[in-house]
Amino acid sequence: MSTTARLREAGRTPPVDISLPLAAGQPLLIQQWLRILPGKRLVGRGEWNGRQVLAKLFIATGAERHWQRESVGIQALQRAGITTPALLDSGELPGGGCYLLTEYLPGAQSLQQHWEQLADRSPGNAEALAILRDALLAIAAMHAQGLAQTDLHLGNFLQDQQRLYVIDGDAIEVAEPGKPLPLTTAQANLALFFAQLMPEWDAQVDHLLPSYLDANPLHGLDRQQLLAQIHKQRQTRLNNFLDKTLRDCSQFAVHRSFDRFAVVLRSAQQALAPLLADPDSAFSGTPLLKDGGSSTVTMATVGGREVVVKRYNIKGFGHWLTRFWRPSRAWHSWLAAWRLQFLGIATPTPLAMIERRIGLWRRQAWLISEYCPGPNLLQQLGETGAAVPDSTTADALLGVFQQVVDAGISHGDFKATNLLWHDRQVVLIDLDVMQAHRSEAGRRKAWAKDRARFIRNWPAGSALAQWLESVMPR
Repeated sequence: MSTTARLREAGRTPPVDISLPLAAGQPLLIQQWLRILPGKRLVGRGEWNGRQVLAKLFIATGAERHWQRESVGIQALQRAGITTPALLDSGELPGGGCYLLTEYLPGAQSLQQHWEQLADRSPGNAEALAILRDALLAIAAMHAQGLAQTDLHLGNFLQDQQRLYVIDGDAIEVAEPGKPLPLTTAQANLALFFAQLMPEWDAQVDHLLPSYLDANPLHGLDRQQLLAQIHKQRQTRLNNFLDKTLRDCSQFAVHRSFDRFAVVLRSAQQALAPLLADPDSAFSGTPLLKDGGSSTVTMATVGGREVVVKRYNIKGFGHWLTRFWRPSRAWHSWLAAWRLQFLGIATPTPLAMIERRIGLWRRQAWLISEYCPGPNLLQQLGETGAAVPDSTTADALLGVFQQVVDAGISHGDFKATNLLWHDRQVVLIDLDVMQAHRSEAGRRKAWAKDRARFIRNWPAGSALAQWLESVMPR
């Protein structure tokens, strides 16, 4: 069996310290895998011709197209004078597939890594703004030379000391070399970049655009049209991400059979394995957090990590007849939680979801999530509502309310016990009936219900209820 075939068969666990004979005669020794797309593409750090290199191996049948796109993209960046890691060698692998070697930058970090290391990524933070401006300068340089990066996110910009590198040649598209991109193409590409950010950053677009326009004056840029494109691109990204949460990929592991569907966050798969095999084991000999007819909730400790396990019960044959033909409440809650995570609205990370089935018919279901130790808002703010919250709590409350309104979602059961206070944040839980509304009328009506329900948690004449009535978004 050829080396390429063995790498395909290895799936997610290709061997390290593997030596690959290359067409040029110098072998490539892989020392560490950095990214694995099973059976398709492998990215690793290696040694070749006495130097450290970044190796991309295209091992799928018919992978030549992606290899060629990568090579052409890197060469286009180089011709345009855009800083990118040097292309060192490229060719076919013995036994099928292709390889591409570029300069390895051992001290480099992506702008995404810098972004994630920030303690404060809120709009207006000076360090966050600086990162985005660096990216926009690189985007402007590409646009001015007729290039567009079609997979535009902070992870595709590497910073090594004071130099910023553009990577991922496979996503580089060339319009007319040396000529600026047309307005419509450049504006759509900018919208793709801004759509990677949380919605609250949309208000900062006017402050960020000058960094781009100083390097590439884009005459005729329409701000309102750009914001509309950002919203559309973000919705597309959200839809694609939610689809991803239900299929086997690098982030999620999925198991399907005649009597079961299970999805788990891949990073938690090993730790949760016993619970995935028997989710009801969590309910044995453990005090319950909730023991209702439609659902039962408990806590479990798995691998030193506290998790919440929620079982969605079928109360009888009549209840099953209303449920079997549609996605379970666990399925709905799984998608709702990942929607909130995508939008930057705090909720405990969903770790796994399991449905018991008969073919396509659903039965019981379970949702496993991280445990949030904070008190609920009824405990945090007091049942009598005698006082208004302090400024920190007030800012967090109003912030999450505005996020919910801007996202066009409704919780559907906005009891104070379904919002927790943890780490200076308001955390939403119990997402069984959360909805995302497409029409403006629908979202306004649903928010009015959520708003009224939340205020009713406290006596009508209390200071807190009156304060909420005056400050909650309408």
